[in-house]
Amino acid sequence: MEIAAERIERLHALARAAAAEGDEDRARVYVQLARRVAERNRLSLPKRFRRFTCDRCDAYLRPGANARVRLQNGHVVITCDCGQQARYPYE
Repeated sequence: MEIAAERIERLHALARAAAAEGDEDRARVYVQLARRVAERNRLSLPKRFRRFTCDRCDAYLRPGANARVRLQNGHVVITCDCGQQARYPYE
């Protein structure tokens, strides 16, 4: 299973790099591939990967570029451009 975990980490790095360059479609493809690898190998995605991806549109989220981050009542609320919201407690 370590090969699948390494592949997920590599796809995460590629998605981050593609999003930084402004290539949102390529970043979305990398996110979709990472999700498929995790599903096929029954692995959970790393927390830092889940926090920076949209569950609805598979976009790699970059605060200020395609995501809005707000703090509300002990939670971090991340809103994607597609309208999907994710809420996480303070850590």
